[in-house]
Amino acid sequence: MSAEPLALILGVSGLTPTPWEAAFLREINPFGFILFRRNVRDPDQVRALTESLRALVGRPDAPVLIDQEGGRVHRLKPPLWRAPPPAEVFGQLYARDPALGREAAWLNARLIAHDLLALGIDTDCLPVLDVRHPGAHDIVGDRAFSEDPDEVTTLGAAVIDGLEAGGVYPVVKHIPGHGRAQADSHEALPVIDTAFDDLVAHDLVPFRALAQAPFAMTAHILYTALDADAPATLSPTVIERVIRGACAFDGLLMTDDLSMKALAGSMEERSRRSLAAGCDLVLHCNGDASEMEQAARGARPLDSAAQRRWDTARQQRRLPDPGYDAAGGLARLGELLNG
Repeated sequence: MSAEPLALILGVSGLTPTPWEAAFLREINPFGFILFRRNVRDPDQVRALTESLRALVGRPDAPVLIDQEGGRVHRLKPPLWRAPPPAEVFGQLYARDPALGREAAWLNARLIAHDLLALGIDTDCLPVLDVRHPGAHDIVGDRAFSEDPDEVTTLGAAVIDGLEAGGVYPVVKHIPGHGRAQADSHEALPVIDTAFDDLVAHDLVPFRALAQAPFAMTAHILYTALDADAPATLSPTVIERVIRGACAFDGLLMTDDLSMKALAGSMEERSRRSLAAGCDLVLHCNGDASEMEQAARGARPLDSAAQRRWDTARQQRRLPDPGYDAAGGLARLGELLNG
C-alpha cells in the first residue's frame, strides 16, 4: 500500500468490493470512496461496505461520499430511506417565509446527515450552490434553491450547518457555478460566455460567502471570459484566479466525475491535468476497472496543501448530538413543508 493516500476518490462496481477491486484499492490507497445506487441494498449491507472500504486502506477516517441531495438526485431510496425533496422546495418556502425556509432547509440536511452517518457515510455532495438561470439546461433546474444568489447563500448556509451538526462533511457544488449552462456536462461540454464581472456579481456570490466549506466540487464548464481553452476542472487560471482567488475557497477542491463527457482525453490525462491545474482530489465514479487504473496512473499522493486542508476539515468536524430526536425533526419538517 502507498504510504500516503492517493489524491483520488473512487466508486466500486457493486454491493461488495470484488477480489480485483479489493487488491487494487489496498495497493493504491485512494483518499476516499463514493457510493451510488448500484452499491446500495439495505442498511446492513451499506454499513458492511463502508467498513470494508475503510479497512482496505487502513484508515478509519477515509471519507465515504454520496450524492444524497433530494428530488432527482438521491442514492438512498424509499422504502428503506426517506426521499428528501428537491432544493427548489426550500426556495419556494423561503420566498413565502424566510425564517421557515431556513429552518426547513436545516432540518432536512440534519435528517440526511442522521441517515448517512448511521451507514458509515460521512460526506454528502450537498449543497448545490448553483444559481438557477431562466432558459438554462435543466441539469440543475430544481436542484437549485433559487434564481436569487442571496437566497441560495442563505439556504446553502443552513444546509451546511445541518449536515455538519450531524457529523457529515458538506461538499458545495459546482464551483464556480453551473446555473447558466446550456448543456448537460454528463453528455457534452457546456460553454458560458458571461463576463467575469457578471459572474462575480451573481454566480459566485454563494461560493464566496460560503468559502469556509471543507470540500467543493468543480464544474466541468468552459468559461470563455476566464479560460477559452480549458474547462474549470482543468484550468489553472480558473482555479487560481476564481476558485482560490475571487471565491477565496481554501478547502479541499475535488473534480466532478472524470468520466463525464464534458472532458476529453484518457482518464489518465484527465486525472493528471486536473491535479496539475490545482484540484486537490480527482473523482472517478463509474467503477469501471480499466478507467480506475488509468485515473490512478494519472494521480499522485496528496500534496502538502491538500493534506493541510484535510487536517483542517478533520479538526473542525463536529460530533453529532447523540440525543438528536430524528422523529421530532421529521415531524417538524413535515409541518413546515405541508403547512
